[in-house]
Amino acid sequence: MPSPHVFQRASAANLPVAVGGDGIHILTKDGRRIVDASGGAAVSCLGHSNQAVIGAIKAQLDRLPYAHTGFFTSDAAEELAAMLVARAPEGIGRVYFVSGGSEAAEAAIKLARQYFLEQGEDRWRIIARKQSYHGNTLGALAAGGNEWRRKQFAPLLTDATSHIAPCHYWRFAEAGESEEAYGLRVANELEAEILRLGPETVAAFMAEPVVGATMGAVPAVPGYFKRIREICDQYGVLLILDEVMCGMGRTGTLFASEADDVRPDIVLIAKGLGAGYQPIGAMLVNEGIHQAVASGSGMFQHGHTYMGHPAACAAGIAVLNEVEGRGLLANVNAMGAALTSALEARLGQHPNVGDIRGRGLFLGIELVADRDTKAVLDPAAKTHAKIKAAAFARDVMIYPMGGTIDGVHGDHILIAPPFIITAADVETIADRIAGAIGDVLPAAA
Repeated sequence: MPSPHVFQRASAANLPVAVGGDGIHILTKDGRRIVDASGGAAVSCLGHSNQAVIGAIKAQLDRLPYAHTGFFTSDAAEELAAMLVARAPEGIGRVYFVSGGSEAAEAAIKLARQYFLEQGEDRWRIIARKQSYHGNTLGALAAGGNEWRRKQFAPLLTDATSHIAPCHYWRFAEAGESEEAYGLRVANELEAEILRLGPETVAAFMAEPVVGATMGAVPAVPGYFKRIREICDQYGVLLILDEVMCGMGRTGTLFASEADDVRPDIVLIAKGLGAGYQPIGAMLVNEGIHQAVASGSGMFQHGHTYMGHPAACAAGIAVLNEVEGRGLLANVNAMGAALTSALEARLGQHPNVGDIRGRGLFLGIELVADRDTKAVLDPAAKTHAKIKAAAFARDVMIYPMGGTIDGVHGDHILIAPPFIITAADVETIADRIAGAIGDVLPAAA
């Protein structure tokens, strides 16, 4: 029985106690072996028992457990930063380490503001997209468009953020509209919003290359981000790409933006960088932004106690070495295609499965009341939560979310298994997820 003293996410939860990890499985005190088909929250990309990463952390702790970055740098931080810059999109030259995705988003918002001040411009507005998610701290929450997460904290959120339409072709395209026309239409909302607010006030546009938790693994249509980049360049607006969930190999390339052929000014990573072995995230910055600060005030007015933590950076180095040294990106693409096919074979004609989508091992299933009309399920039924419970009863973890369409309506589940899954694991995951959906939404009903 869990301790009564832990403040759980859900107060009424009676959670099993995790006591061990074995590859893609989490082991519980009561003897269950649960397949982690969601990577927790798209975190555990190497599974739960990678000895190379564990050994690297132990070795770093033997050398140096902690050194405050106000006084020191460390070999681990310097090495990981160099590795990331060498692999990052063109122009990225600096890495600012943090402890997670929300911290990365906060840092980016503040840096965007300071960057323009360093150049004598008073820009402060951030534009993002509806149905996005950038973190749970107040700045990140304000930037995000997840209405369910924002609602009760709305009075605390800044009005310096505004939101344009998401890019979700399957759900929002008009009848007969091509992907190219749709992408251009919704991308041009950014220009309209910049002009509405005043270009001289807009500091940055923030977006997820593949939208994760809020919409369920939705990639942008081809050409969307090319137009977004053109608009940002035209009005001098920074482009911040949030790859906290979709980056670090999750979608089949180390940086998700590679597939969209777009150059960000700032890119945010976390989750898969530490693979769950240590809490770590990073804000990667265009060299020009860093130089504006370096040649101006000389100091980014920001910081966290555990940024650049040597053990966390050692974990990040080991994770990257494992992903690259074992050829895991190829496996992400191969097993992602196999898992998509397996899900489509089992669920493609299910009357309540509207869309199976994603990229790499970052997949979403959107659930509907009617697949032909795309009518939504009753939000009060909380179908996504029921499917999570049914899946867990079948010893498989998935990541559910409601409010897929507008914060209230729509249900989806997110699937993000470790990069190490095999063809046999694909069949197990597909079988159990299809069974769980059938438990809650029988096809014959």
